[in-house]
Amino acid sequence: MSTQTHTEAKEKFLYNHIPTKVCRREFNRYLAPHLKKPTKGPKPKLSLYKLFNYILYVLHTGIQWDQLKTKRNELHWTNVYKWHNRWSKDGSYQALFEASVIHLKDTEQLDVSILHGDGSNMVVKKGALGSATRATNTKKATKSLPSLTIMASSWGPSPSSPLTTMTP
Repeated sequence: MSTQTHTEAKEKFLYNHIPTKVCRREFNRYLAPHLKKPTKGPKPKLSLYKLFNYILYVLHTGIQWDQLKTKRNELHWTNVYKWHNRWSKDGSYQALFEASVIHLKDTEQLDVSILHGDGSNMVVKKGALGSATRATNTKKATKSLPSLTIMASSWGPSPSSPLTTMTP
């Protein structure tokens, strides 16, 4: 039976799941520096730690925002949604994601061989069907027009016609 030190076990630990709840120590160390705090107005009734965990709960379970039940009715669901919306729009989530990727890269826990793009939530522009290629098999897609080729002989004199030169 081999024994491992705590640091060896920690080095071998790889993240293989998305956290559904964050402890206060990890929140203060890793998350709080990247979440923007309000500079004006009243302070939030709950700590940002609790707000963030409510947001994680909604995102993990997939429930509707209005179905969120807070403990002892300490906060209305609209306030939790407002914080989620605020952090989404002000770039806090983007900064948090970038910092987590950098941390995983620095600790050699980022495996880029398994990265992939999922386009199931991508916004499609209205003109996408109009620019479809011939191979597209959709009902509303129009076939692209055949390209017009202009013969080089149409721009100049044809090889069979004699060239005339004008003398002054």
